[in-house]
Amino acid sequence: MSYMAAPTLQQPGFLLANLKNDSSTKPLILRCQELVKIIDEYPAKELHTIFPWLVETVFGSLDGIIAGWNLRLLHSRSNEYNIVLEFLNPSGPMMKLVYKLQAEEYKYEIPVNYLPGPVKACIQEGVLPDCPLFHNKLQFPLSGLLMLNLALNPFEFFMFNFAYCLITPKNYPLGQHASSTDSAYFVLVDTYLKYFLPTEGSVPPSPFSDSRGSVTAPSPRSSSVSFAGYGVHSPSLLKHHIFHQPSVNADPAAQEIWRSETLLQMFVEIWLHHYSLEMYQKLQSPQEPFSPTEEHVLVVRLLVKHLHAFSNSLKPEQLSASPSAHSHTHTSPLEEFKRVVMQRFVQQKLYLFLQHCFGHWPLDASFRAVLETWLSYIQPWRYTGEKTNPQPDQNRTVPDKWESFVQENLLVYTKLFQVFLNRAVRTDLVNAKNALMVFRVAKVFSQPNLAEMIQKGEQLFLEPEHVLHHRQPRYLTPSQGGSFLSSRQRVVTDMVFRVKSQVYALEGQDCQYKQMFGSELRGAVMKLIQIIAQARQTAKRISDHSNEVAANTSFLSWFGFGSPDLNNTFAGAEPEDSGEVLKKTHEFLDRALENLCQIFKLNQGQLTQLISNLGSSQDDGNSKQLPDCIHGESGLILTDLGRRQIINGLRRFDIHYQGDPELQPIRSYESALLVRLFYKISSLVNNRFGGHMNALCSRPDLLGRLGRHYLTDPDSTVKAVHSPLSRRPLERNREPRLSLRVLASYRTLLLLLLFYVLGALLSFGPVSSTLLILTGGFLYGLVMMLFGDKLKTH
Repeated sequence: MSYMAAPTLQQPGFLLANLKNDSSTKPLILRCQELVKIIDEYPAKELHTIFPWLVETVFGSLDGIIAGWNLRLLHSRSNEYNIVLEFLNPSGPMMKLVYKLQAEEYKYEIPVNYLPGPVKACIQEGVLPDCPLFHNKLQFPLSGLLMLNLALNPFEFFMFNFAYCLITPKNYPLGQHASSTDSAYFVLVDTYLKYFLPTEGSVPPSPFSDSRGSVTAPSPRSSSVSFAGYGVHSPSLLKHHIFHQPSVNADPAAQEIWRSETLLQMFVEIWLHHYSLEMYQKLQSPQEPFSPTEEHVLVVRLLVKHLHAFSNSLKPEQLSASPSAHSHTHTSPLEEFKRVVMQRFVQQKLYLFLQHCFGHWPLDASFRAVLETWLSYIQPWRYTGEKTNPQPDQNRTVPDKWESFVQENLLVYTKLFQVFLNRAVRTDLVNAKNALMVFRVAKVFSQPNLAEMIQKGEQLFLEPEHVLHHRQPRYLTPSQGGSFLSSRQRVVTDMVFRVKSQVYALEGQDCQYKQMFGSELRGAVMKLIQIIAQARQTAKRISDHSNEVAANTSFLSWFGFGSPDLNNTFAGAEPEDSGEVLKKTHEFLDRALENLCQIFKLNQGQLTQLISNLGSSQDDGNSKQLPDCIHGESGLILTDLGRRQIINGLRRFDIHYQGDPELQPIRSYESALLVRLFYKISSLVNNRFGGHMNALCSRPDLLGRLGRHYLTDPDSTVKAVHSPLSRRPLERNREPRLSLRVLASYRTLLLLLLFYVLGALLSFGPVSSTLLILTGGFLYGLVMMLFGDKLKTH
């Protein structure tokens, strides 16, 4: 990380050298105390030389090689947690250093190569990025265009590194994962958002101001290029006091509001702007697409929730005020910012971010973080800060005032719902965590009034184009000839234009819109309902099977009346899919069905008929059939139906263990020590007397039959298919051998103990009891050898 040349000092680098030396020898608390003194006492001229190094020391290097203070791994149980939070607090020493340098107009460079993909591509192609944050900041080095840098002021430089810290690949120690919401990083993001985007009051002023009465604002920018790519037709945001130097007599809030915008733009650009509309239209990218982590998504959700609260804290009188060019005389800059923050800064980039996550995230429970981020964005009414007694969730009606938000975010509701449907039909809904996600989506969309708002938004978008032919008179006053349209016509025309412009801004002018309440999506919903019904049946079957297994593995099973073999467990059952968890699955899926019927106006009769159409293929008898397959050149190939049958536990391949029985994994009902000990003993015996065993088992007489009963696997000559892919059967014919593994079972050991206790009560010694047990075992084997086949047939 380079920075621009500092003015010549009396002792260049002396302060920096000392700090570097201390960083490897002193504990963090002493280093922070020393830094506090240096920031207070040294002039900005000298602090300028240490600032880039300090930022890198705290947040790590942009390439991830230097880990910094590992804010993402620092949790409240750590001794350094409070020290770090105090040092990096918005009104703490580090920010004081930022403001001190800000007043002197120092600049620090960031290589363009570290910018998000779409921004970097724009700059390298010579096109101005849509985000004004990167305007007028390019530095052209002597080495050519390949090493372009951005010159950022201290506040921008600090926030860039802080935001980038989240997406920098770090090599964390084994066993440590950064996904917790109580990490120092997560808490700092929350703190910065509340400080610089306050829901009450204004942003506290900077303690350092220059002689012109302003902390240096970003470079001036022509209002003609402001937010051209956002598809919003209202005037440029705060152009008179953010992008131009305010006068000495300017409102103090106007001087400081740029920090709020800088922080937000930095967060949005670095966390969200990794995908572009062009990338999705071309279905290709020059490089591997950025893949966010679960931690990244959790921080994005925090941002979304706070921005809703920030936007919703707009005073009612300001919300209804006209955003005209003269409104700034009545409205504070912060209030203007609240009005447009979601649509102008966040909507487009968050939509593409979520769309990428929906399409590329693994089909597992970690998707919950992405899902809840989406559900937070589409429910701004949850973050109004109202403390009144709310209605129960299932009966809470969405207030009419949110209709414009729904219409202006139509694709975030409808398109992402369609993409979620595509995920849901490929997900194992027997798993309670996945069932919960389907229930959550259905519950949110079933809120009274919401489906009607979405439907109305779709109708506005599908209005024929001739409605827009008289769009221009909307902006005329009656004296200018604008009165020939009725007031209601103007409102409808404006709503149609607003919805269409937002959809085209997000998907492009040639987008093919699929209606959420159209026939195609309705068919997809019916398919999901069938899969939910299948998953309910499977959950019930697993639950019933679990109850049977629980009964069989009761205390009596220790005496031989139950089967402890783990190969008999039900296909599709996971350790967590049992008991109470399966009840939750059933409950989630039941309520999801109710909510889907409510959203898409299905009555109980239609639902019953739909589920009954599953047919006999879903009953218990057919669940033992093979999944739906076709015959390929090398064997069976699963169809899409077959995959869904396996995912939902409806059918399965009949798979058995076909390896050496002696080498099966050690079971929970076996002693690991005894399994290994008896295996060594039996291996020695088999190696030593293998020839004699073969000779004994080859005899046709009674001794030969006894030998085969005790020394061979009764199923050793059965032909078994090695896998569904291979049609060639595998002949299993193992040589006779001694197996002592049965003696390592806790059940066997308990039975032997009980027999010895019983023998002691009957006055038999250990030797006598052992002889009796061996005799009993021999007689049992003799009976099974003579009458075993007859017993099996009956």
